[in-house]
Amino acid sequence: MTSRILRPFAGASAIALTFALAAPATAQDTGNTPATAQSVADAVDGELVVTGTRPIAEAEATALRVQQNSDSLVAVAAADGVGRLPDQNIAQAASRLPGVAVERDQGQARYISLRGAPNYWTTLSFDGINVVSPEGRDARFDSIPSAIASQIIVSKAVTPEMPGETVAGNVNVITRSAFDYAGLRIATKLGAGIAELGDRKQYEASAVVSDRFAVGGGEVGVLVSGSFYERAMITDNFENDYERVAQDQRPGGQTRFWVHETENKLYRLTRRNWSASGRLDWHPDSDNQISLRSIYTTFSDDEARDNFRFDLDDRQGDLVANPAACATAVNPTPATSGYADVCVGNTPQVGTIYGIDIRQRSTLRAFRQSIFTNTLAGDHDFAEGWHLAWLGNYTLSTDDRSVVGEASWDSPSTRTLRPTVAYDFSDPNHARLRLFRTNQLSGPTRFQAGAETRDINAFARAPSSFTVLDAVDKTKAYTGKIVLSNETQLLGGEAILKAGFQFDQRTKVADEAQIALSTAAQFATIGLPQSYAQFQTDEPFQGKIPLGYDFGYFDTGKMRQVSDAARDNFAFVPNTANNYDVRERVYAGFVMGTLNYDWGSILGGVRVEHITNRGIADATIGATTGRVTAESSQTLAFPSLHLNFDLDDTKKLRLSFNSGAARADYDQLRPNVVVNDSNQSISGGNPAVKPERAYGIDSYFEWYLRPQGYLMIGAFYKEVKDVLYRQTRTFGSSALDSNGIDRSSYVYSGITNGGDGRVFGMEAAAQLQLEPWVDGWLGGFGISANVTLNDSEITKPGIGTVPARKVRLPGTSDLVYNIGGYYEKYGLSLRVQYQRRSTWLDGIADDLTDAGDTYWAADDEMDISARYAISPTVEIFADAQNVLNQPGRRYAEPGNLLSATGTPTARIDSQTIEWERFGRRYSAGFRVTF
Repeated sequence: MTSRILRPFAGASAIALTFALAAPATAQDTGNTPATAQSVADAVDGELVVTGTRPIAEAEATALRVQQNSDSLVAVAAADGVGRLPDQNIAQAASRLPGVAVERDQGQARYISLRGAPNYWTTLSFDGINVVSPEGRDARFDSIPSAIASQIIVSKAVTPEMPGETVAGNVNVITRSAFDYAGLRIATKLGAGIAELGDRKQYEASAVVSDRFAVGGGEVGVLVSGSFYERAMITDNFENDYERVAQDQRPGGQTRFWVHETENKLYRLTRRNWSASGRLDWHPDSDNQISLRSIYTTFSDDEARDNFRFDLDDRQGDLVANPAACATAVNPTPATSGYADVCVGNTPQVGTIYGIDIRQRSTLRAFRQSIFTNTLAGDHDFAEGWHLAWLGNYTLSTDDRSVVGEASWDSPSTRTLRPTVAYDFSDPNHARLRLFRTNQLSGPTRFQAGAETRDINAFARAPSSFTVLDAVDKTKAYTGKIVLSNETQLLGGEAILKAGFQFDQRTKVADEAQIALSTAAQFATIGLPQSYAQFQTDEPFQGKIPLGYDFGYFDTGKMRQVSDAARDNFAFVPNTANNYDVRERVYAGFVMGTLNYDWGSILGGVRVEHITNRGIADATIGATTGRVTAESSQTLAFPSLHLNFDLDDTKKLRLSFNSGAARADYDQLRPNVVVNDSNQSISGGNPAVKPERAYGIDSYFEWYLRPQGYLMIGAFYKEVKDVLYRQTRTFGSSALDSNGIDRSSYVYSGITNGGDGRVFGMEAAAQLQLEPWVDGWLGGFGISANVTLNDSEITKPGIGTVPARKVRLPGTSDLVYNIGGYYEKYGLSLRVQYQRRSTWLDGIADDLTDAGDTYWAADDEMDISARYAISPTVEIFADAQNVLNQPGRRYAEPGNLLSATGTPTARIDSQTIEWERFGRRYSAGFRVTF
């Protein structure tokens, strides 16, 4: 393969770049290396070398050149850009790219959504090989540290080489190679920091060592790397669960939704990311390359959660349905508990409930996720213009969801030993509670509030259950791929023709068992105290949210002692309803061709996949449990076409058509079925569910400014068929009928196919630096910005009395934008990055039982980073993360459903169902590279 020197456009005269003519597919194609002009002249084919004098601008230059040379639509974060901000994981590192939005957990980026599509439409790859996330098809990116990557390539337009399950796009993590560098390379990083909320500590370290060695007439490259990142966290949280109350028949009751449970989930977390990787590349000669790559990443979450749940609807039955109007003055001595009773002056926003149950949970989890992926690959040139590429891969993904111990505590049944709670939910960012003692008046149902107290231990809570859970899901994946290509002349242009075959087998086995204890004798055996006051520590709440009560965190040491005693004295019982063995095999073949002309290129082809699924699980029908095996198969074709017009050396117009199919997750394909004849219900997986088909077109204009800069604007449209829903419907089949029982009319809940829909929108991006247009110190300023607008709509089928209605695609935001400014000169590198994502749909409701559809409110994030090069090999850094400290808020919105059912209503304010704040984080450290 030949290479060429391309004129740099990063503004620094010392920069030298060399690129392969073909679009990058492996780490050898692009690298990021401090080097001299002589090292560039000596570079091997496919190697890219960048001097390190201007890391931000130079990394952007690297990324933009990769984008420009690609035959399909991509966005790239280059190696030095990964880590320029506090980017400890791949999701955070990719979040600044055009069209990329993230979903967060505990304030940290976890899932990636591309151009407004659902996150499960995004696939994850290592060096071009799709990897199954420990959770399944929902690729989880926070478990992958950015330290292993030399590039992150986000492909938004699917090509025939990509698996058909790539619908919105693919995030390809290109791992580091010794051939990225001219010779011996050692890079280390050490840092430490603090979390503002709770004064918690964090630590990070990474190291990369690589070198190249002459072997016979060829060369061997060896690279090893490792990383570690630990952070402790405290969270502020409240959650409200809304419901429509059947007994609330007073005027206006149809549009009232009451909080039946309000709670605080107060976390103490320690999260850790480890990674270790090794790579051996052998280039025996200029025509052959063989690579052995191994990557191990793990994410752990040691979680202690104190969960205080106030059961406001505990005495809902005291309220008698009555449609007559009544006075709504406050009555401090009601004949009911006050729940959902407008006649005592209560409203859904403000009121008082008398003698409620405190249902407390103390949970200690040891959550672990890991990916261990191993690849042997080869590339061989033979004959004239022929090329053979092959690979074999084995990946083990593990999802350990185990719970060390969970103790539940409940108030006694005597209402005078329970609290009276005054609530105020009128502020969407605060659930205010005040606790009072409960005094009984004349009659068994009349109570009033006594003295106010902040001591929650003034109300006794005894253990009601104790659980130990061992739950480990393992996915074993095998991939074999072979691609034969030929460079030739065809139709007046230079052509690359490819034909390939790929085999994938993925087997996911869920194994779950638990110890569940519920009697006083069992609690005595394991040493669980009879009062929470004997299980707590003296450490008070470390968060900042006003709770309205004081408590002590539970003792994690005592929890471990009790858990060990439970394991010693009681046996685990399998959770058969949650255990399954699902195997998926995909036989894929593709043909494609790339035609290169003076005016641009054409890439087109088709991929055909034959998919077989087999699921084994235990199904419960009535009182009988038995083993069930379900099988299914289908054949799908995925055509695609990409047109690239080079308007001149700097301007490119891209047009594309592509297709894909999102298959249901493995747990949704399991044949577990639980049939409850008394409730006339069926729940479980659905092996026969069809994939969600998508067909899209893209049109983009790109302008690569000289000597530096980038402008882009584009539009996209995607049509969706057979949208996947988690839905409740009539079963409508006789497959489970037995013993003369007709179960076809039972209510079924599970994954199923719904209606059709579409998503369309546009995106734009700009990257500019003042130099060379401005001389002197002002030339160090630069800006990067991008924006994505989209509009989505799908048809949700009617359920019961709720007719079919139009809703947004879950996970889609109408607006996502990033704005970043940086200054880089004289060894100093400063950067500020802001991202905003507008409201997005989280869940679609079948009815108004839980107050309608749920949404996540708009999310604002800002990070700041500073770097200073003390010498050519030593750099110090400081980072500030989550500077705005905005909360995450999820809310219910019943208006859409009310309108669909024809209920006349004025505007109903959104109702907060989850609110969390995580605090700012600060860190500093140094890097040494030589």
